Amino acid sequence: MKKTLLFIGLFIALAMSSYAQKYALVDMEYILKNIPTYQTANQQLEKTSEVWQAEVDKMQDDVKEMYKNFQANVSTLNAAEKTKRENDIVAKENELQQLRNKYFGTEGEMYKRSKALIDPIHDAIYNAIKEIAIASGYQSVIDRASATSMIFASPDIDISDEVLAKLGYSK
Repeated sequence: MKKTLLFIGLFIALAMSSYAQKYALVDMEYILKNIPTYQTANQQLEKTSEVWQAEVDKMQDDVKEMYKNFQANVSTLNAAEKTKRENDIVAKENELQQLRNKYFGTEGEMYKRSKALIDPIHDAIYNAIKEIAIASGYQSVIDRASATSMIFASPDIDISDEVLAKLGYSK
């Protein structure tokens, strides 16, 4: 009788362990930091952003100067000249907003360049994680960098170095 109960208990324990889910962690910040093409792409985007921001700042300074000159001379201007200068300022402000949208808007040049440079890297990382997860039988892979509620996770389940090796960036 004891052997039968022990056998049933062992069978149940084995059955339950076969249904256990396997989890893995990755640290996207760590992975991205160790991919030189990502670093290069980021530097290129930063340089482009600085150039475009300088252009936007210059135009913004021009608008401020136009408004300052208008305020200084408003008392000496006739109605037609006052209206013309107000319209010039409004037109320059609209031009400034269009320039901002062109470079930094939701469908602007910065978004397009970022998508062209960064998305292929993210896609390659995702595919590498997916291949490793399928091959190793992981039901879930969690990004340690974005999991803000994670207090502790064993380094044994971190597959970040494995992902880097799969991408050809072994550490």
